[in-house]
Amino acid sequence: MHRSPLRRALVPLVAATLLLAPAPALAAPPPPFRDPALPLATRIDDLLSRLTADEKVSLLHQYEPAIPRLGIGVFKTGTEALHGVAWSTDYDDNGAVVKADGTVFPQAIGLASTWDPALVKQVGSAVGQEARGFNARNPTLWGLNLWAPVVNLLRDPRWGRNEEGYSEDPYLTGQLATAYGHGIQGDDPRYLQAAPTLKHYLAYNNEVSRDTSNSSVPPKILHDYDEQAFKIPLRAGAANGVMPSYNLVNGRPNTVSPDLGGVLRKWAPRDIAVVSDAGAPANLVNSEKYYATKAEADAAAIKAGLDSFTDNDTNGSITVEAVKEALSRGLLTMADVENADRHLLSLRFRLGEFDPPGRNPYAKITPAVINSPAHRALARKAADEQVVLLRNDDNALPLDAAKTKKVAVVGPLSDTLYEDWYSGAMPYRVTPKQGVEERLGAPVASSEGVDRIALKDLATGRYLTAPATPGKVTAGGTTAGPAESFDVYDWGAGKNTLRAAANGRFLSYSGGALVNDADQPSGWFVQQQLKLDPQPDGSYVLEYAGNEVTEPWFGPNRFAVLGADGVLTISAPDAAHATKFGRDVVRSGVADAVAAARGADTAVVVVGSMPFINGREANDRTSTALAPAQRALIEAVHQANPHTVVVAENSYPTTGWDTLPVPGLVWTSHAGQETGHAVADVLFGDVNPSGRLTQTWYASDAGLPSILDYDIAKTGLTYQYYRGKPLYPFGYGLGYTSFRYGSVRASRVGGVIRVSAEVTNTGARAGTDVVQLYSSGPRLRDFSRVTLKPHETRTVRFEVPIADLAAWDVSRDRSVVAEGLYEFSVGHNAADRTAARPVFVPGERPAPRDLSRSTPAQNFDDYAGTTLTDTAKTAGTSVAAVAGSWLAYRDVALDGPARFTASVSTVEPSRVTVRLDAPTGRVVGTANVPSSGDRYTYTTVTADLAKVAGRHDVYLTFDGPANLATFSLR
Repeated sequence: MHRSPLRRALVPLVAATLLLAPAPALAAPPPPFRDPALPLATRIDDLLSRLTADEKVSLLHQYEPAIPRLGIGVFKTGTEALHGVAWSTDYDDNGAVVKADGTVFPQAIGLASTWDPALVKQVGSAVGQEARGFNARNPTLWGLNLWAPVVNLLRDPRWGRNEEGYSEDPYLTGQLATAYGHGIQGDDPRYLQAAPTLKHYLAYNNEVSRDTSNSSVPPKILHDYDEQAFKIPLRAGAANGVMPSYNLVNGRPNTVSPDLGGVLRKWAPRDIAVVSDAGAPANLVNSEKYYATKAEADAAAIKAGLDSFTDNDTNGSITVEAVKEALSRGLLTMADVENADRHLLSLRFRLGEFDPPGRNPYAKITPAVINSPAHRALARKAADEQVVLLRNDDNALPLDAAKTKKVAVVGPLSDTLYEDWYSGAMPYRVTPKQGVEERLGAPVASSEGVDRIALKDLATGRYLTAPATPGKVTAGGTTAGPAESFDVYDWGAGKNTLRAAANGRFLSYSGGALVNDADQPSGWFVQQQLKLDPQPDGSYVLEYAGNEVTEPWFGPNRFAVLGADGVLTISAPDAAHATKFGRDVVRSGVADAVAAARGADTAVVVVGSMPFINGREANDRTSTALAPAQRALIEAVHQANPHTVVVAENSYPTTGWDTLPVPGLVWTSHAGQETGHAVADVLFGDVNPSGRLTQTWYASDAGLPSILDYDIAKTGLTYQYYRGKPLYPFGYGLGYTSFRYGSVRASRVGGVIRVSAEVTNTGARAGTDVVQLYSSGPRLRDFSRVTLKPHETRTVRFEVPIADLAAWDVSRDRSVVAEGLYEFSVGHNAADRTAARPVFVPGERPAPRDLSRSTPAQNFDDYAGTTLTDTAKTAGTSVAAVAGSWLAYRDVALDGPARFTASVSTVEPSRVTVRLDAPTGRVVGTANVPSSGDRYTYTTVTADLAKVAGRHDVYLTFDGPANLATFSLR
């Protein structure tokens, strides 16, 4: 990439100015903040003491301005780096935008599918190096605070951002995030190569209403599941920052969660910075309406622990003015501002910004590391390892290169690679077709398998025509020639993209008109999304389906109309007012693919998703099913050639494979620039596949709960709670050899559980297995990649600290290692495990529940009809009930007469009834709850209870709306 002419011109000017400056007679000693021999805290104190109040406030925005009088440059928090440095753009000599062109590794879900922390650390290291290289190229554009990895747990396959995460399991996610983070940081004991930031805290897995939706998460799921993915890398010191997510958790926006300045910093051994997601501070006032003014909102965020405001793009003045107002109103003190500054400056000091030249080894990194040969080789290794073999009937794979001379590679993803929202620009692309051709040393028969059509205006008989250079689509041709032809890609859910044969570019919405100007579907609103809607009379209308049609400002018009000037525009509100087209098939995609496949020794069908269309940030999936046209293509090719294997290239679990008869099926993520090499390596057996699924692949969408329901124990999501038969279980993956596990041994030695098992390669070729250790539940406790020669046996050993067996106990309101037998098994995956071996673990003994003490209402054992909400805007969680709701507290010791006392808020009067053993069980007392006038104003209510003795389950039932914070029976 090149810098803009303006920036390029400034460099010699500044250099000349420095050369002409008179040399001082005697250089003054550097200030203490520039002395690397001093303790970090001392240096930060010195720098803060030199800043004015305005300068201190200015550091709170994402774009921290330069302070020339102290020789301090600009600093930006946030460079996207999920699977390579991404997103930031520079400008060429003509002022045109050029994307980051670093090494593009497999998507995060692909990296996770390797189950190889050592490899993931190498990738993280390469990304950190390239971040330094980009920073050397343009430090104002590419900062060294990297916004990666994403550690949100993949509890629901419909989440649009599934590709960005690692796994549905907290342990696996934590280990991989630790590896990636440590790789980014580098191994120097003093300096950071770059500073990784974990995204997005907490319980964030939906795009629909993501800034206003409330993730209601019971304490056990919150502490044992969602928090763990953050706790593991933070405790390992593998992250230097955390980004809170947009959503609310238990009624409170994460941007003002007390966890930001609380547990997050307690988990981390060294200081961390907390940076907001883009626009999240403004949401507190706008969409969430949690605070009335920006001054109040920003003050609350800072007090909660937020350090850096990613708000209003590069314009920091709005944040600065809000913070100044908060200071003047007494909502903040300068000490609060300085506290946030300390966290941000700590990051900058560890990056070596204020140290003399030559001290920081990472400062020597130049742009030469970007897409270096070593990184290209690493990208191929990562792409190889992430491939998962899902089906291999009758040893359809690997292909025998000596016997397989004629291969057909067909399908919509056969000869293209797609980038995703957080991808850099691939410096080169090896497609599956190219990879197979290179491996064979000969061309292959190919077809994208998509229809080429012409759309004829039924009113005039003229065809839609696209120009050879990007421009407006018009009604011009009277015959269906190349300019009138469009390739139709079906991505499912009725969404298509149309590529103009005239210039190979996709149609896009542009200011009302459709133009053929896009290299691939992309952008925030993905304006290349179209629908060809069949009408009752056999005609078609063209409907625009870009993401902004859901925005209130977009307007009512979504359908295409040919105007009097012949230009096609989106200007009709419904199909009745749209132009009707005839759909002429110029060339059948299925027929083309079948022709290519017929007579081939093997047909490879490459299908999958388009990362900007099949779910991404701001858009969840409505279905995980394969697109209908892709399914039809597979069926037709397999019928023509029984030796058909399928490559599914996408970034989330897909359904429907159980009803497709193909003998071979492999999965790959959108694996970056080396995807095609990896596909060929695995298909021909040069690489024995060792990837394993990091999510449960459900049989269909039918049984999935609302994507907004975060209680996975109630909904039965993830391998830990799903009781059905999955299509493919968590941890699943085949290879070209087989492994047998011997008897498992398990014992307690001191403070750890030791588990061992013999693993034997029973096949005829070397291979790698991922041996997975589970405790009863099941729950993944550890894993090990083991590479064995044919018939080789090795003993695999695991150690699980007993402290790691702790689970949240709602009756004690803390994490507890409970006394009892814990069972351990070794598995090929979560559903295929050896016989369990029990180990007795001493710990805290179970006891009847004591409700005579003040009990947080959220610590229930079961519930119905309730959600969790905020007790106050600063802290606390209450149960929000409605008429018909109930809460259950199991095995309560009751003795004699008692009184029910509760802290409740409600706007409308209601009642809370205490019952025994069932929601409709014996009534022992009822408390009337008067209106407290406001949901944040709590009142104490009481009720005398009938005399009850013994152990019972206690139920609280509600006759109307109420927020219950605490209660007791005494």
